[in-house]
Amino acid sequence: MHSTLICLMLAALSAQAATDNYTMADFDKVPKIDAHLHLHGDSQTAYLAQARKDNFRALTINVDYGDFPPPARQRIVASKLAHAHPKEVAWVATFSTKNFERPGWTESTLKDLDAALADGAVGVKVWKNIGMELRDASGKLVMVDDPRLSPLFDGLAKRGAMVLGHQGEPHNCWLPLEQMTVNSDREYFKAHPAYHMYRHPDMPGYEQQMAARDKLLAQHPTLRFTGVHLASLEWNIDRLARFLDDHPAVNVDVAARIGQLQYQSQRDPQGVRAFFVKYQDRLMYGSDLAQSATQPDAEFAEDLDTVWRRDWRYFATGDSQSVPELDTPVAGLALPRRVVDKLFRENAEKTFPAAWKTAPEKAVRR
Repeated sequence: MHSTLICLMLAALSAQAATDNYTMADFDKVPKIDAHLHLHGDSQTAYLAQARKDNFRALTINVDYGDFPPPARQRIVASKLAHAHPKEVAWVATFSTKNFERPGWTESTLKDLDAALADGAVGVKVWKNIGMELRDASGKLVMVDDPRLSPLFDGLAKRGAMVLGHQGEPHNCWLPLEQMTVNSDREYFKAHPAYHMYRHPDMPGYEQQMAARDKLLAQHPTLRFTGVHLASLEWNIDRLARFLDDHPAVNVDVAARIGQLQYQSQRDPQGVRAFFVKYQDRLMYGSDLAQSATQPDAEFAEDLDTVWRRDWRYFATGDSQSVPELDTPVAGLALPRRVVDKLFRENAEKTFPAAWKTAPEKAVRR
């Protein structure tokens, strides 16, 4: 009787453990959010059909980036899409740093962002051009903690706007191509040498970029902040953990940095898994996929489906798979269902409480 009871208890525990993880069969059944997308196309018919099939909602983010359409155009597309499909798409605005030294720039920029927020934007993106491109009239590079930008961040803090910060680049950016840890970084920095800081030793180093971001947060303690791309600390989960401990109100997303996580989990799978379990309330899923102006909607939707499924397999299951970022297969983290739900949906809903709801009637429509 005693041995029978033990066998029954072990069987029950085994069954409970088996049901604590999702499988690939659960992928399209579980509601999810991609909290870092860039939707630029006029037609999103194929995207919306794929997102509904895969059970995804989206946060599309405007960026003042030369490879993207002009920010004004990005805003029109994002606003139109969010108003047409408010339960499925939310958006984040951005601003131009052009003429930032002119009198009245802060006031006019905040006025423009007020219009975007009134139109439904749920946040404001601050991009890496501050710290890596922007220069003042004397030719000096402007960092994100520059006092001349402080009134802008004061204004955003007073408005309670969520600021999505992309400061610096992956740690690989400061290494030669052959020493980079993931294929995606080698490909990106080979194609974008202006951002490959190894080739520009006159520019601020990695630690200077991180220090400027941390100083910004210290200067504006009430600023709501999300560190996109794992806050550019993707290369070391211990360093990222210290950042999260030091800034308990800050969240991060994993967009375009999953390969660096996979590189670490090949070497320390339990350590990476433990990190996601410990910080399960602070992490958001994002793909960072962007539709070019020339890419057909159907092709973009197909790319998204591929990436979404690959990322789900890594986080939700223990399956081994080949990934583009690495030359050898990586095993999935098999995170508990509760952690997966937070990563793929709940933390984004908490971070952007006004998103994915029916748009108010008074909202300005474009």
